[in-house]
Amino acid sequence: MRVGILTSGGDCQALNATMRGLALTLYRNVKDVEIIGFIDGYKGLMYEKYKKMKPKDFYDILNVGGSILGNSRCPFKRMRIIENGFDKVKAMKNTYKKLELDCLVVLGGNGSIKSANMLSQEGLNVIALPKTIDNDAWGTDYTFGYSSATAIATRYLDEIKTTAASHSRVFVIEVMGHKVGHICLSAGIAAGADVILLPEIPYDIKVVAKKVKETLKNEKNYAIIACAEGAISEADALMKRKDYKAKVLARNGRSVAYEVADELSQEIDAEIRVSCIGHAQRGGNPNSYDREISTRFGVEGARLIIKKHYGEYVVLQGNHVTHIPLEATAGKLKYVDTEGEIVQSAKLVGISFGE
Repeated sequence: MRVGILTSGGDCQALNATMRGLALTLYRNVKDVEIIGFIDGYKGLMYEKYKKMKPKDFYDILNVGGSILGNSRCPFKRMRIIENGFDKVKAMKNTYKKLELDCLVVLGGNGSIKSANMLSQEGLNVIALPKTIDNDAWGTDYTFGYSSATAIATRYLDEIKTTAASHSRVFVIEVMGHKVGHICLSAGIAAGADVILLPEIPYDIKVVAKKVKETLKNEKNYAIIACAEGAISEADALMKRKDYKAKVLARNGRSVAYEVADELSQEIDAEIRVSCIGHAQRGGNPNSYDREISTRFGVEGARLIIKKHYGEYVVLQGNHVTHIPLEATAGKLKYVDTEGEIVQSAKLVGISFGE
């Protein structure tokens, strides 16, 4: 048996742990197996850049962040575009066939899974595993990397509190999350943020200002606003898509957090600062939960390969690791449930969502 594996899209803390779970299960339960690791994601599959792996490559990587194979972003929307005469899909299929692979394993997020499903529909044997710190993959309760990223964001928000209190400041903290706000929501609740701004809940700056004023007057001398990268105001939510995209482009790389701070400064008499957690949320080593669940994800992926049950996506439902068809999840996002228990509980303890 010959299995190819790649890590696509953005990196996260538990890629290595997941590959280890899959590889060690195959090595221990298949008599003759060879694993081919593609370098830098789909690019390795396109350009035949790969490494023949050995069991020792996987033994001691359970707690190591990043990916031993490297990552790259290859947007799904460009996969079928032929550039300078290069047909990316054809090249990937040719590499798969040339290496006589029995299966390709893709560890990736939303765009990567769409590409994996495309290759499955092109006739390749594909298994996919749910990687993304955003926890936005449809069909699974959890994606590996999310717990570690949320823990980092929570620590950052915690540590901002001391300087905020020392200087009686209001801090707007940018948290990763362009389209969904799971990290911002979880970290904001865990750190006791006063306001949480999410892509799923358009905010009114006057409502935000009212909450901040009440906090400064009745509770403490500082306030913390956890603001997802994709948070959007009620006014902007009514804009046409192309007009809003133009507005975002005009920010010149600065997130909405700066806009929130600027508008808030017109509403309250307080010193306001913006701080960005940034790519640290993807970095460092995986926490204990990510190490455990990633191992289980990897084992389930190996089970599917051993059973020759291809075209599947490994998921966590409840506390049970199982699988669903790739085509059932490709192209779908799991958004924050704005009427769900988590958001409602946050509101009951006094957290404002600016609505």
